[in-house]
Amino acid sequence: MKTTLNIPDALIKEAMTTAKTKTKTDTVIAGLKELIRQKKIDRVLSMVGKLEFSDKWYKTRHER
Repeated sequence: MKTTLNIPDALIKEAMTTAKTKTKTDTVIAGLKELIRQKKIDRVLSMVGKLEFSDKWYKTRHER
């Protein structure tokens, strides 16, 4: 999908250097993937202490 974005030149150049990407498109894609990855990690970490795990997972998994 083609989209027009107004990204400051200094910001995109720094992102390209940091991500070691060759094109602006690759840089934006890498940035979006990293954002999604971080948000998924944050979601899992926000559940710390809210979930209860049983130590019987092995038995439960293999009883099928």
